[in-house]
Amino acid sequence: MDKNTSWKEGHIINPKKVQVKLMKGLLDLIVLQYLNGESMHGYKMIKKIRKEFGVYFGPSTIYPLLTDLEKKGHVRSDWDMESDRPRKVYSLTTEGRSLLNFTEDSLNFICTKIGTEGTNKKTSVVNIPRPTLQPLLRRIDRPKIQI
Repeated sequence: MDKNTSWKEGHIINPKKVQVKLMKGLLDLIVLQYLNGESMHGYKMIKKIRKEFGVYFGPSTIYPLLTDLEKKGHVRSDWDMESDRPRKVYSLTTEGRSLLNFTEDSLNFICTKIGTEGTNKKTSVVNIPRPTLQPLLRRIDRPKIQI
């Protein structure tokens, strides 16, 4: 590489891959946030994630995550027998709400650190508009209601 060629020029950044990787890391947070707002079945979560973030996670990703969250006591499930077909509906538990609050606080702390220390504000990740992250960051920034 000569002195006129930057490292960035030699690599192609695939924004979709970066978004999917980031979403995978935040998927449990997103699911907990959805369940904090309302109880829902897995397929509804899949549709909401795709609509709000533009990323598709199928049943083979969402349902094992929900099963894991349920085993850990963060969500509970009940069968809805009143719909056209029986569906397992998930809701947030008190432990899940505590995990959600802790995770949101931790992510806010990380975003603050990225945006204020050791980075150039003009190119900071936090200051660059990212449509796929905006719904998540808006929910994280909301005032917390103590129960």
